[in-house]
Amino acid sequence: MWARLQGLAEAADLPERARARLAKAERLTVPWLATLAFFFATVTARVEALALSPELEAAVLAPLVPALYLERVAARSTAAETRHRVQASSTALPDALRRAEPPLQRLAPEVSAHVEQVAGACADLFQRRSSCVEGRNGQLSLHHHGRHRLSDRKLAALTAVHNFHIRRADGTTAAERFFGRAHPALFEQILLRVPWPPRPRRRRPRPPKLPYLMPLAA
Repeated sequence: MWARLQGLAEAADLPERARARLAKAERLTVPWLATLAFFFATVTARVEALALSPELEAAVLAPLVPALYLERVAARSTAAETRHRVQASSTALPDALRRAEPPLQRLAPEVSAHVEQVAGACADLFQRRSSCVEGRNGQLSLHHHGRHRLSDRKLAALTAVHNFHIRRADGTTAAERFFGRAHPALFEQILLRVPWPPRPRRRRPRPPKLPYLMPLAA
């Protein structure tokens, strides 16, 4: 496959930048496949440790774990269109699981709760992108950019703080020493000129979360 793609890239006379990306994707193919194989092997081992029947194991692996994973994806989605689309897919599987027909509904309540807990842990194993390190990398990036170059707006704010707020041991600011007279407090002037921030956005009410596995009434 990769030889064919390289031939197409040469036939299309793609720039070197595009060919470098194609080569990088080829190098990452084996690690990607290894990651997926590790994920599915780990999930299968955890489900097999429950000592369920083959029918119940298939029900946990097929509808339950994907439903829990899609639920987590929908909760993390920021775009409304993507969130609604994923929520529609994530609610279709639980609706089928909560019916009386599936074998998972015949489990005892304590066993059903344990099975759902294990399935949720399996869904959490697969991390989308590099979410575990993006926060730290983002903070480091902000620190770097904040010290790399000061914007005109930030420079003006720091200049105002230096001239009208920072005081020497004698209690005078740079502006007082320059103009030879006192001036209003900087913070009070900011309160007079800066509008109040808007009220925080109201959080969307969340519907009550029902368990995925609802045992049949005796």
